[in-house]
Amino acid sequence: MNFEYNETQSMIAQSIRDFAEQHIRPYVKEWDEAQHFPVDLFKKLGEMGFMGVLVPEELGGSGLGYHEYITVIEEISKVDPSIGLSVAAHNSLCTNHILTFGNEEQKKKWIPKLATAEHIGAWGLTEHNTGSDAGGMNTTAVKDGDHWVINGAKNFITHAKSGDIAVVIVRTGEKGDSRGMTAFVFEKGMEGFTSGKKEDKLGMRASETAELIFDNCRVPDANRLGEVGEGFIQAMKILDGGRISIGALSLGIAKGAYEAALQYSKERHQFGQPIGSFQGIGFKLADMATEIEASELLLHKAAYLKNNNKPVTVAGAMGKMYSSEVCVSVSNEAVQIHGGYGYTKDYPVEKFYRDSKLCTIGEGTTEIQKLVISRNLLKE
Repeated sequence: MNFEYNETQSMIAQSIRDFAEQHIRPYVKEWDEAQHFPVDLFKKLGEMGFMGVLVPEELGGSGLGYHEYITVIEEISKVDPSIGLSVAAHNSLCTNHILTFGNEEQKKKWIPKLATAEHIGAWGLTEHNTGSDAGGMNTTAVKDGDHWVINGAKNFITHAKSGDIAVVIVRTGEKGDSRGMTAFVFEKGMEGFTSGKKEDKLGMRASETAELIFDNCRVPDANRLGEVGEGFIQAMKILDGGRISIGALSLGIAKGAYEAALQYSKERHQFGQPIGSFQGIGFKLADMATEIEASELLLHKAAYLKNNNKPVTVAGAMGKMYSSEVCVSVSNEAVQIHGGYGYTKDYPVEKFYRDSKLCTIGEGTTEIQKLVISRNLLKE
């Protein structure tokens, strides 16, 4: 196996690093404190091809694979994880759902604008009081001629307010029936389709999270993705790729926190020497670097499987589970290495620490990943 970046990955990494230094780093603290979702930034990312990484060139995208995609999310997240989260949600959830399950007419209608970020994408599965119990969803769709009438609400939806296009899974059958859910595409401006409460979050504050509300919203049957009853099955397949996204986000956070801690350990002197020379600090750095390396290998194995259309559920769940736990522990240790300064907003590790916790929750908690892994192992 070749563990080196190929030429394309190296060019992408340098390009996104330069972009992040110029267009993201100067505003990280401002966006975080104001919970500002910088729509214009995503338009710029779209112009560079980073909002359609996995989209074929004929549909306006970059036509790249999951190794390159991990690189994009990782490099952005090393500077501001909340921007990395939004890029990931747009690419791997909304855009990828239409790309994977839409017909040719639907792809041509929506994908080019999503790939260039002319339109920002959202994706909705979670509801109040259902969480990971998607089969218990209360948002319903009732057929009325060549339209469907949708009622209900989704919560914790990335880009619920600013998004132009949303792929949403709703109930078209009985509760608890895995074949009783269907996916539809909703467009901003549809009557009865609005956004609600914006969440005031611990971290990832520049990534917009809010409710989607449906009040007798009429959506054309032409906006249905795939067959009636396939929505849950589609969602599970999309989440396989989504786990790689959150793993890449976690990897970026861990690397960002580690690099800040490493630099600080060289600059901070106590008792006449850099604190990194003390075993208590040096051993922490060694553990952090090793865990990050292991995370990266797990994620790129999942990327390889995904690129080659091989089963990726277990590898993706392993990569997501391990990387998300590592990013929390590495961020925690980075704060510890900084001491009292790590608890202030003057140093970046405070934000990495706050942002990291989302990674153990988004796209399924650590416990859910263990359930996914164990169930698949027991089938063998």
